[in-house]
Amino acid sequence: MAIFATLEELKARLDWTLDADEERIATSALEDASDLAVHYVGRDWPDAASAPRLVRTLVLKACKRHLNNPSGYVQSRAGDETLGWGDDQGENAGTVYFTADEQKLLAEIGGRKPGLVSAEVTAWRSQRRPVTAGLVPVAQPVPEAKEFPLFAEEVEPW
Repeated sequence: MAIFATLEELKARLDWTLDADEERIATSALEDASDLAVHYVGRDWPDAASAPRLVRTLVLKACKRHLNNPSGYVQSRAGDETLGWGDDQGENAGTVYFTADEQKLLAEIGGRKPGLVSAEVTAWRSQRRPVTAGLVPVAQPVPEAKEFPLFAEEVEPW
């Protein structure tokens, strides 16, 4: 599985110099974010160079977000040592994660677009009968059943 961004690219986006412990955390964050990106895209690339550039950008954003606030705090006070976590990140607090918009972007890169899908449904062991344009078939067991006219043209039946 490819890692879509390098540690050097991540360091270039940060406002501070990483120490040895932060570099270890950053390296594992890049791996985690790359694994998540593959999950949301729905496919993997043989190497990072063949992946779309937006995947690398989103992986770097998620890693920077994680390194800026590795514990997922939303509130902090220096006096009296108050720390707080928010419910808006939920289970993702303190981990590498993609926002809902980033997840949608990754899904679209993989060709999965949300929306309506129509699927043809047929009954078991049913056979299609040719339909004459403008006429709808009527149940056959009825004696002298004829096709019901559905006012349409021969060229454009629907």
